[in-house]
Amino acid sequence: MHDDVSAPGEDRSASPHGRALARAVTETEAHVAAFGWDQPVRVFALVRTAEALAADPDVAELLEAATVEEARSDPELLMVVEQEGLPAAADLEHLLAQLAWPESVHGAAISVERLVLPPAAQEEADALTDAAERLAFLRARPDREDIRMVVGVLRSGESWCALRSRSHDDDASVYQGEQLVPGLVEALTTTFL
Repeated sequence: MHDDVSAPGEDRSASPHGRALARAVTETEAHVAAFGWDQPVRVFALVRTAEALAADPDVAELLEAATVEEARSDPELLMVVEQEGLPAAADLEHLLAQLAWPESVHGAAISVERLVLPPAAQEEADALTDAAERLAFLRARPDREDIRMVVGVLRSGESWCALRSRSHDDDASVYQGEQLVPGLVEALTTTFL
């Protein structure tokens, strides 16, 4: 593996913030994977569990007892809250441009599926101007690969990514690292500016 890529279970993030983020992204990827493929874009707020409990003790009723106990000893533990009712958007860029987070949200994660082609096939696809024709071309390609990317960022600047391919759809084959999808990391980070 490359130096910036980790296998599941390898905690490569240096700071407590980074370790908490890596855990939240890993757990979010497993949660999304349980719903199968062909999922819409999903967005999650990341909130420090201890702070959420301090602000509203009733939050404890929504969590497992072990999580509440862990939050008492780990102030960095992140609670992942899926955002429902996302604004309508023509594409991912426009969706992210509409997102803003209150100060109580320490980070965000996003799950996106994309179709990846070898470079020559991608050039062919890019040359097709008709959307229906392009979709038919993409679906007919035996060398295409479906990838699910779960990317998380914190206000403090840390990032973590988890990538799963449809052809290797098991937890042991999820690649993880800080900057595996730099464009998506940057785009998600801008929702905190």
